[in-house]
Amino acid sequence: MSTLDLHGAFHVYDTTLRDGAQQEGLNLSVTDKLSIARHLDGLGVGYIEGGWPGANPKDTEFFRRAREELDLRHAELAAFGATRRAGVAAADDPLVAALRDSGASVVTLVAKSHDRHVELALRTTLEENLAMVRDTVTHLRAEGQTVFLDAEHFFDGYRANRDYALEVLRAAFEAGAEVAALCDTNGGMLPSWVGDVVLDVVESTGGRVGIHCHNDTGCAVANTLSAVDAGATHVQGTVNGYGERTGNADLISVVANLELKLDRQVLPQGLLAEATRIAHAVAEVTNVAPSSRQPYVGTSAFAHKAGLHASAIKVDPNLYQHMDPLGVGNDMRLLVSDMAGRASIELKGRELGFDLSGDRDLVTRITERVKVLENRGYTFEAADASFELLLVEEVEGHRPTYFEVESWRVITETGPASSLLPAGEAVSEATVKLRAGEVRYVVTGEGNGPVNALDQALRQAIGQAYPEVAKFELTDYKVRILDQGHGTDAITRVLIETSDGAGSWVTVGVGHNVVEASWQALTDAITFGLRRHHR
Repeated sequence: MSTLDLHGAFHVYDTTLRDGAQQEGLNLSVTDKLSIARHLDGLGVGYIEGGWPGANPKDTEFFRRAREELDLRHAELAAFGATRRAGVAAADDPLVAALRDSGASVVTLVAKSHDRHVELALRTTLEENLAMVRDTVTHLRAEGQTVFLDAEHFFDGYRANRDYALEVLRAAFEAGAEVAALCDTNGGMLPSWVGDVVLDVVESTGGRVGIHCHNDTGCAVANTLSAVDAGATHVQGTVNGYGERTGNADLISVVANLELKLDRQVLPQGLLAEATRIAHAVAEVTNVAPSSRQPYVGTSAFAHKAGLHASAIKVDPNLYQHMDPLGVGNDMRLLVSDMAGRASIELKGRELGFDLSGDRDLVTRITERVKVLENRGYTFEAADASFELLLVEEVEGHRPTYFEVESWRVITETGPASSLLPAGEAVSEATVKLRAGEVRYVVTGEGNGPVNALDQALRQAIGQAYPEVAKFELTDYKVRILDQGHGTDAITRVLIETSDGAGSWVTVGVGHNVVEASWQALTDAITFGLRRHHR
């Protein structure tokens, strides 16, 4: 099925760059928006809503640069805006002119469909609101643009005054709008309610109906699917469910359910397999950490921890998975924890390249060691690299060794104010003594904290023997206090994520203080990275 066929039969409309950008703490530059648009096009969505030109200088700049910098293969750009103001002709409204001049082939107009919003928010009459819809749609259609209508607060308006809500849609269709998207703007609907309303709208208007859901009841994806079941052929949503308050319908979950569960081809063939990569790539641009538990594309979406699950998966992966994760570009993961049984250890070993199936005693020994360590506070389900080092030690009889630490220490002190150091601000200094490659190194590193100073000193020392360490970068650092009742004497767990530019790995350390735990995780990280390169 070609992209044009998909556009004709079913619309997948992304509003990450406009509605998704309204999420608290999310701030996209024009360059960010251009980058995300390319990712969305790679997913194969039919329409990308770029923003509101004329009302937002950043969005005006986006559409200007998009004409020169975006080469979209699957998607069309849509400009978002409002119907003309009351008492002003559409041809004379500067915001309508900005839509007309945006260069976008599609314009999505937001219109009031709730009678109280017309009277209280727009401060105009119901009849004038209908005229605003007709005039704006007619004008933009005459300019050669495709027009979609977003019927704002439609479901609440339908409940308050069904006849008027439907009249707004009829006005848009009669003026030439291709789609009327029904918006659950407040996000308060439930699936059966949405289905009943959409069915009535389809039967009453005869026009093409779309759906735009917010997630305030936790039902945005379910509401969207219910609308499709009732006859909607245009779905709106955002990647990763970004959006105001609790977010919008997660577009990837919507299209994955449509294609994989309901057997409806809504993206170009094969592009759904890019979903996980694209969801994570967009998260990198937005700088919003992806949810590990996100359906289909989360890192935990196909992760198995319980020993019973692992035993069944060893026989047939489909026994505890609703689909093959490769269909969305994800992968199955086996988590190693104190809940792990022999099957979990065997499968995790196989995942890491170790065949443990022929040595029952070895598997038992590894399983018991994991349980003992996790009882002390370690966690291996989130630290695959530390588990692999443990596995190597048990299988080969010794831990990978690239350096031998003699000692390390950290000093943190404050000093008088200077041009470089404000009064009272602390600076840390770490000294590391170790042997690597038959050479003894004594290195001092400085940092803005004890862990940063240790990291600097350790890298400088080992980097003299192993230059590839210069590629290693600490990308994430998490601390958790495990037995809070002990106060400052509590056990501390540290998780460190390290990257070499080609991949990343996570290591764990546990100790009576955060520096000791961090040192363990740091040395594991360097050891694993060196093994990765030398292997």
